Amino acid sequence: MKHIAILGSTGSIGTQTLNVIRRHRDLFEVEVLVAGSNASLLVEQALEFNPNMVVIADKSKYPIVRDALHNTDVKVFAGVESACDAVQIDSVDLVVAAIVGFAGLKPTISAIRAGKVIALANKETMVVAGSIVTAMARQHNVPILPVDSEHSAIFQVLQGEMHNRIDRILLTASGGSLRGKRREQLLNVTLDEVLKHPNWSMGRKVTIDSASLMNKGLEVIEAKWLFNVDADRITVLVHPQSLVHSMVQFEDGSIKAQIGTPTMETPIQYALSYPHRIESHLPRFSFFEHPELTFEHPDTETFRCLPLAYDAIKRGGNIPCVMNAANEVAVQRFIDGRLRFVDIADYVEQAMAKAPFMPNPSLDDLLQCDEEVRRNG
Repeated sequence: MKHIAILGSTGSIGTQTLNVIRRHRDLFEVEVLVAGSNASLLVEQALEFNPNMVVIADKSKYPIVRDALHNTDVKVFAGVESACDAVQIDSVDLVVAAIVGFAGLKPTISAIRAGKVIALANKETMVVAGSIVTAMARQHNVPILPVDSEHSAIFQVLQGEMHNRIDRILLTASGGSLRGKRREQLLNVTLDEVLKHPNWSMGRKVTIDSASLMNKGLEVIEAKWLFNVDADRITVLVHPQSLVHSMVQFEDGSIKAQIGTPTMETPIQYALSYPHRIESHLPRFSFFEHPELTFEHPDTETFRCLPLAYDAIKRGGNIPCVMNAANEVAVQRFIDGRLRFVDIADYVEQAMAKAPFMPNPSLDDLLQCDEEVRRNG
């Protein structure tokens, strides 16, 4: 029995993690649930899974959760610091880091310091502080198990290949909801249009990042740190069917791929059950139903966030942190109707250009850098 803490339990990854646990109650038990501000769903989850404790990060929602769980044994806390404390309790074996954006960094680091196994769905943790996080994981002997479908695919492909050199990582991208469109066609694109992803069901932030190709840029940086491969050996392929989740080419030229239906529950389940594979109810992939798998170059002229991410990791230091913070601000402005979709890349590029460069930032430096970018934005 593994005892699980879920950071971001009410989000897309968090709710799908609970779907996996619901089907395998004999293997997994929910110990801690952490949500941002969705008090009603957090209460519903707590009543079903009866965790040791829950944390609502939005302190203003604490009375709602506390009162709703008053007649249960579930302990209720509020605030980010409580989330950091909750993942450190002795009874937690594995922490699913599924808080979207920079907000997931501090609780994830707290879990690493406590020696917990990390199932990482928060790519921004690696984007902002990859060097620090990987060094800390080595220091505390903490496995980081990827949950992103692409990184899970690479991780699965590399099983049994620890003695063989990676020549190239082939990172697949769906192309998002706007694939094939040129800039002039995107001048007045609406939020609803951007959110209509053809293959995946994800939260708004990730879906918008998918459309801009920033999500793939973040994944390039994450892959560099997870698999110790320079970014210039990570190639992005647009694969509209979203069935080949990523590939690795080895130095003899051989390519191994992980293929499956486009659902996040498969990589989530693999991370929870690793190193074992367990039964899944999900539909099986069939080559007869999908006789054509296509691949194409990403359009980096129209969707400039991807080359911006390559530039950020090439420059290093605090620049990936700047890029991530500026993107989070820009995406929120687009959601709020205060910025056009086509202006997201310009906003990020300008922030990267004017930010003071720090070659070897500490964690405190990165926290301050993120705050300054958001404040100046």
